[in-house]
Amino acid sequence: MNRVRKMVIAAVCLALCLILPFLTGNNRELGTLFSLMHLPVLLCGIICGLAYGLLVGFTAPLLRSVMFGMPPMPIVAVPMAFELAAYGLVAGFLYRRLPKGKSSIFVSLIAAMIIGRFVNLAASFLFGTPAILSSLYGLFVGTLPGIIVQLILVPASVTALRRAGLADV
Repeated sequence: MNRVRKMVIAAVCLALCLILPFLTGNNRELGTLFSLMHLPVLLCGIICGLAYGLLVGFTAPLLRSVMFGMPPMPIVAVPMAFELAAYGLVAGFLYRRLPKGKSSIFVSLIAAMIIGRFVNLAASFLFGTPAILSSLYGLFVGTLPGIIVQLILVPASVTALRRAGLADV
């Protein structure tokens, strides 16, 4: 895929990161539950590669916080920027390195979600959110519906984009 196409897809993914949270009414609890900003970042990493995924992932929460006030800056937006950057990086890296098969996208997604959540936890600790146990619960158990949505929609979207000839992954 050429650079221009990757940039356009990355821009669309960034726009989706800004728009999708409105589906939850900008409600912080629902946003955490469904993690709608995570979907386009994972897609971007898989379709465009790790550099674009990292850039979109890091930029999206910070830009959304500045534009719309959600996620709250810096307590949520900064750790989330590191988490989503890790999502895009890991998903893009692993998807390119693993043998192409039905399981490679799931392995990439699950690894990205686990590593990204631990990166969020570390960034939260570094930026002044000391509630580690509640953060662990919120990052892993509290986002279970979002994890399920991501495991369904990301592979389906990649398959649909591939069949439509819009992505050559």
